[in-house]
Amino acid sequence: MPFLNLGIVAHVDAGKTSLTERLLYAGGVIDAVGSVDAGTTRTDSLALERRRGITIKTAVASFPLGDRTVNLIDTPGHPDFIAEVERALRVLDGAVLVISAVEGVQAQTRVLLRTLRRLRVPTLIFVNKIDRAGARVGGVLDEIAARLTPDIVPVSGVLDPGTAVASAHSLGCADASFASRLVDLSDDPRLLASWVRDEQSIPYEVLRAVLRSRTRSASVHPVFFGSAVTGAGVDALMRGLTDLLPPASGDPDGPLGGVVFKIERDRAGSRVAYVRLHSGTLTVRDHIPSGVVTAVEGIEGGNSVRRSAVSAGEIAKVHGLREVRIGDSIGTATDAGTPELFAPPTLETVVVPVHHEQKPDLHAALTELAEQDPLIDLRQDDRRGELAVSLYGEVQKEVIETTLAEEYGVAVAFRETSVLHIERPTGTGRALEILGKDGNPYLATLGLTVEPGDGLSVELDVPIEQVPIHLFKTEEFFRAALTETIRRTASQGLHGWPVTDLRVRVTRTGYVSPLTGAGDFRKLLPLVLMSALAQAGTVVCEPVHHFRLDGPADTLTAALGVFGRFLESSVVDGPLFVVEGRVPAARLRALETAVPGLTRGEGVLETTFDSYQPISPPFPTRARWDDNPLDRREYLLRVERRLRL
Repeated sequence: MPFLNLGIVAHVDAGKTSLTERLLYAGGVIDAVGSVDAGTTRTDSLALERRRGITIKTAVASFPLGDRTVNLIDTPGHPDFIAEVERALRVLDGAVLVISAVEGVQAQTRVLLRTLRRLRVPTLIFVNKIDRAGARVGGVLDEIAARLTPDIVPVSGVLDPGTAVASAHSLGCADASFASRLVDLSDDPRLLASWVRDEQSIPYEVLRAVLRSRTRSASVHPVFFGSAVTGAGVDALMRGLTDLLPPASGDPDGPLGGVVFKIERDRAGSRVAYVRLHSGTLTVRDHIPSGVVTAVEGIEGGNSVRRSAVSAGEIAKVHGLREVRIGDSIGTATDAGTPELFAPPTLETVVVPVHHEQKPDLHAALTELAEQDPLIDLRQDDRRGELAVSLYGEVQKEVIETTLAEEYGVAVAFRETSVLHIERPTGTGRALEILGKDGNPYLATLGLTVEPGDGLSVELDVPIEQVPIHLFKTEEFFRAALTETIRRTASQGLHGWPVTDLRVRVTRTGYVSPLTGAGDFRKLLPLVLMSALAQAGTVVCEPVHHFRLDGPADTLTAALGVFGRFLESSVVDGPLFVVEGRVPAARLRALETAVPGLTRGEGVLETTFDSYQPISPPFPTRARWDDNPLDRREYLLRVERRLRL
């Protein structure tokens, strides 16, 4: 039976989890539709999710639909948990983007569809809540076309919107706009000629085939209307899932290839990896780089079932991979090196235990949480005995605090949240440490050149005889080992911030066989890298967000008084104004707080990460927590003292 790995994505409160419940109910997996408000949904399994009424962790359930098995992936809607969404989007065959018929297109809606289109994921749009007061039909379609994409085709209409008896009906050839839109999309002159001669002459099956082809190529998005609560329009959406979205591809007999998109712990505390298999078959007792597979579970309904093997197209829970991390490839047939889809966290905070004796427990708990969400980026400051994490927002911080208290029994407090800056190199720098010369205490020679680049890249520009094959077996293993140390060292630049957009060329290496060890290169590299970086220089950059503020036209003057310095455009359209611009993340919280007072509580502020922009000196600094390779004497004393201890 073919599989369809389907993502349900939306802005928070659009009804995404309610739609997931409705699909599971229609698929016969659950006996009753759960309620987000009552905390009875199947996919929101965490107690915290049920209390808050939001999805925090990606959940997977499964149901049969026609000749397919649909693996349904319910993702968080709140922007603070966008990292969970990113990992899910990488494993999808298709998606349903949920939009509220009342609120319409919202900030996260735009981010999600833009990313789905970038990934070429076939996407259906489901306009939910047609039974709610204030539900709009034409207005929402206009918003989608104007603020998301014009490449839409409404495939259903609505009767009695905004009432408890609202219903949805499928559009067909009798609807002129439906037929004309699909004829335009077909790019088929014969079809166009037939439609011009007689608008009723084209069979519905032909139009549906055009819609299917364009949807599967991710160039068009069918728009369905309905209500997840009442079930209106859901049958049509389910027909669309099988007819318009492509099934999972992949050869079960091909080379093994898959990707890990989620990690959790079982009751015994062992790692469990959620794997999407793109190719081949994974069986119990298979040996892969991150461990030996001890058990495999397929997803059936809302539960997982032990299996002896899983094949291409499936999602499975895999046990026994002790070293596995999110984003790891399983096998050789999958490229997991896709660039990040969303912006990294732009905030950070220090986490401290309320009870000092729980410091080891806090470290262990945060380490486990960082396994499940690597973008938490746990950092330990040995000098001050502090732990710091990266964040997307205050809601995420509250969730971490509650999770630590309820699941790990560790009460914590947070220092004030601060903005996370980055550093970029501004020039070219070179540094060289030669074995046995100028106070180099390590049995290694290393020369580096650093310069501006795109992301972090490391190139090995040395002859093969300079590569310590006796330690690293191959040139690529040597480059990978250097890259890992460079990445760790570059997490603190000249001013203490992470260094990005850095190109590093290894221009000289040397060793003494068999005395030189891998540790000689690992300990020498931070000194060489930071010396080269100091010569190149860096500029500190701050995160900047794009904003859009909607409000009553008669409050525009007051809004401009606060937002004016960040403004890039403003439009007054009848009773409403729209202003857009870019604002530093450090100012964002104050602006969000000011909006209700400026607009009589009627303004809506949408913000999305835009870019990192250079700031003028003097640059803000962040206290170092490493061995400070910028100070040679301090670095050598600390490293060697730690080795002696």
